[in-house]
This record gives sequence, C-alpha cells and structure tokens, in this order.
Amino acid sequence: MAILSIRIIGDPVLRTVAEPVTEFGPELAKLVSDMTETMEDVDGAGLAAPQIGVSQRVFTYRIGGVEGHIINPVLENSEEFQPDEVEGCLSIPGLAFPVRRRQTTRATGVDLNGNPVSIEAEGMLARCFQHETDHLDGILFTDRLEGEDRKTALRAIRAANYHSVTEQTTAKRATTVASSFGSFGVAE
Repeated sequence: MAILSIRIIGDPVLRTVAEPVTEFGPELAKLVSDMTETMEDVDGAGLAAPQIGVSQRVFTYRIGGVEGHIINPVLENSEEFQPDEVEGCLSIPGLAFPVRRRQTTRATGVDLNGNPVSIEAEGMLARCFQHETDHLDGILFTDRLEGEDRKTALRAIRAANYHSVTEQTTAKRATTVASSFGSFGVAE
C-alpha cells in the first residue's frame, strides 16, 4: 500500500469524465488499497480516483464506521433533498460551503473482484456517494453552489494561490507519499 498525492483544483483530470473500469486484477486491487490508505491518511470521508490522477470510475468511502469502495458506480437518488450541509473537498483545500444533496441514494456497482455491490444510503453516506460520483463525472462541489455562495467560492478560488497550496501540501506529505501505483497511468 502507498499514500498518494491528491490533485488540486486546476488539474484537468478533475474536470474529465472518468473511464469505466474494465480490467480487474492486482493493479485494481492495489489502486483501491492505495486510495483507502490515502483517504485515511488525510482523514477524508471519501476519495475518487481522479483525485489521485487516475481517470477510472472508482471511489472509496468511510462514514460513521461504514467503509468500502465502489467501482463503476451508478446512483439512484431520491427526489427529496436533505438539509444543506457544509462540504469541503480534498482537491479544493480550505474551501467549504453548504451543498444541496438528495436525501437518499442507492449506489450500485461492483467491488474490486467484479462482484455486484448495492448500498442504500441516507444522510452523510448518501452525500458522500453523490460527492464522489460527481468527481467521476468531472464535477466539483463548487459547481453545485448557487447564488452568493457560488460567487464567493469562485472569488476565493480565483484569489487562492493553489500553486503555493499544492507546494505546501506536497512538502507536508512528502515523507509518506508514494511515487507510483501500477499501470492505471497517472494523468500528467
């Protein structure tokens, strides 16, 4: 297992629709393992493969003692919305806003062995699944903001020196971050 670098807003991989996983084997198992370790290292609730530079439809999650991964997820969301909760994102450090999300969701997909997965989620777990699946579709949580929150977030992103943030984050994590992870091809 290895801890991987997290891509920061501005990286094109974060705005690219991820490709479905078609090959299952040791490289995929290593990817899921590395993503889980990386997510835990930064105390994240979830992590999508594009956030570590891999344009594949995979995410890991850990909410309230429930943890795992879903490959090639498909969400069925309720029509009802849950109360807006503040969300942040590992790929947009220092920014957090209330985001509107659906109350419940059913996530279906497969695990790293290709076995079917189906999880009914509500509250924070449903929020996590929606957030991470957005990453797989090239959508960031800031894209879900409206009105003044959207304006404020976009101003903050423009004003932030994310190159400096990236350097600080990289330096801080340099002792634990790995440099490679199989043939999934890190986007350059």
